[in-house]
Formats: sequence, C-alpha cells, structure tokens
Amino acid sequence: MEQINTEIAKKSSNIIYLDFEDRAVTSNLTSWQDIVDYIDNNRDTNELCYVFLDEIQTIDNWSVACKTLRKHNCSLFITGSNSKLLSREFTKELSGRYVAFHIRPFVYRELYEYGKELNKKISLTDYLVWGGFPKRIEFDSLEAQKRYLNDLDETIVSNDIINRYKIRKSEDFKKVVNFILISNARNYSVKSICDYMNTHGTKCSINTVKKWIGYLEEAYIIEPIKQYSSRTKTELEYPTKIYNCDVSLNSIRKLNNRYDLTHNLENIIYNELIYMGYSLTVYDNKGKEIDFLAQKDNLKYYIQVAYSVAEDKAYEREFKAFNGVSQIDKKIIITMDDIDYSTSNIQHIKFKDFLFLENLK
Repeated sequence: MEQINTEIAKKSSNIIYLDFEDRAVTSNLTSWQDIVDYIDNNRDTNELCYVFLDEIQTIDNWSVACKTLRKHNCSLFITGSNSKLLSREFTKELSGRYVAFHIRPFVYRELYEYGKELNKKISLTDYLVWGGFPKRIEFDSLEAQKRYLNDLDETIVSNDIINRYKIRKSEDFKKVVNFILISNARNYSVKSICDYMNTHGTKCSINTVKKWIGYLEEAYIIEPIKQYSSRTKTELEYPTKIYNCDVSLNSIRKLNNRYDLTHNLENIIYNELIYMGYSLTVYDNKGKEIDFLAQKDNLKYYIQVAYSVAEDKAYEREFKAFNGVSQIDKKIIITMDDIDYSTSNIQHIKFKDFLFLENLK
C-alpha cells in the first residue's frame, strides 16, 4: 500500500490514506457514512482522488463505502485480513468491480535482499526451515522468530478462522489443522484425513473435514493442486496434494528440531514456481508421479523434486519417473546436491541455483 501510495504521489497530491488499525481513525470514523463524509470533505473534488483504506474490514458495511466512493470519482485501494475479507466475500460485496492481489510470503530472492538491508545473511537452510514471512528476520534470535511465527499461526487459526466461522469444535479443528499443515506436499484425500483423525481419538465426518479444508484454503493458508492424468489427457477434478503458503507452518509443529526438509523443499519449489507465474498440476505418468507439470506461455516443464539423488536407488527412482514423457517438453530434476546429474534429456538444477532463476527457459 505504501509503495503504491509513493508511486501515485509522484503525479497527484489528491491522496487520502486511512489505517483502520489506527485508534485515531477508528475513534472518529465508525460507520461507512463517516468514511464517505470524511473523504468528501478532505479531497479535491475537481480531480480523481486516490483513496487507501487499510484493514477496512473493521467497519460494518465497508463495501457500501467503497461502492459510494467509486461513484464519487475515487480510485480505491483496500486491504483486509483473513478474518473478514476472504476471497469469496470480495466477489460477493464488490461484484467484480475490483482487481485482487494475493500477497504471498517472500520467495528466497526477496528474503535475501531484505536480509541484506538488515545486515543479515539468510542461508538456504534457514529458508528451508523457517520460510519467507519477512517480519521474522527482523528479530535477532531464533527463539524470538519462533515466538512470532507461533503468534502469527495462533492469530490466523484461532482469531481469524475459528471466530470467523464460529467453529464450535475448536480443539478438533486445531488437531485437523495440525495434521494438514505437517502433511504438506503429500498425497491426500479427505477420507484419509478423516480416517486418521478418527483412529487418533478425534471424531469428525468427511463433510466436516472437507469444510475445514475449505476454510484453510479460503484464508490462503493452504493451496490444493489438482492431478493431470497422462491416461485421460485431462486435469482431474479432485486435488491430490496440499501445499502450505509457508513452510514455517510445518516447522513450528515439529519437536526436537526434526524438521521435514524433504517435503519443505518440494513446498518451497511450489511457492517459487507460482511466483514465476507457472500454473501447476501433479502429473500422473501412468502410475508414476511427477511432482509438477508446470505450464506457461504454451510451454510445458515436467519437474521432479528430491532432496538428493546421490544414492543409486534415489537416482534410479527419480529419473525413471520421466520414462515415457514427451521428448518435446523439457524435463527437470531439482535437488540439494552440488554435483550436476544432468543427462542428455533431463536437466538437473541445483536448488541454490533454482532460487535465483527468473524462469525455467
């Protein structure tokens, strides 16, 4: 918001910025009509006014203020937290009169650059375990970073989702969430999650688990991706894998520093590929899974992820997954290994190099 504000300020001074987490603002503007009146009284009415409404969801009927201001020759920029402004509510309240930006945690390049500003070096292992929420690296100690990440997790799960949906079985919901977030980058079905929870003393139905997964997806905590079948040549209608928006949501749930580096690696590559603009599916190569079919600009990339292929069994398993795949499309394997294992038709990309790529071309 501040970056956009700064850019617009180069061409116009007709700007109003209201932060609804600021007590001075919320004490004086308590209704949608208050917002409209304040802006109308403090703007230049002869030209387009740029209005920034930060955390606007705290005001009842906020959408009425937005619709009214649009009619008053205003260009609006609004933000909202998961608790009130979920994706479907934008669609419902603003009826398509908006462009939405999904703000994701930092990818490695961004975190690395921010670290340099703070005179901190962000290692690959640090990113692999603790992810890309940028504010965490403002804290000096690992314990302080972990407290911040745990507080963030508690805010999203408890304050936002549980309160937003008035979930009565809050403890059961938290147990399901814990299971899902430590199972990132794995194949799943709603039934398998339900069966696991039921055998571990948490009774819940398939419909309930499906609904709870939907809440997490809508709040941008997880992202299910679908499976593309080489047999049917179509994208199947059920998701097969769930990726966390940030791998720290897995790591903060691990005991004794037993971090899930293998699945976190795949999750990070998913996040990085999304950042590069690729659409992703899991690819079923006649019963052998390829982690990603990445597509952009009419180009296809088959991507396999492994922590290492130094051992013969791992090498054979990961490279064989590409057997039978079209020779026209590019095949890539990404690992933590420093040795180049590229073959005549499969490119090996080292993880440390992949993180600085602009695209896969």
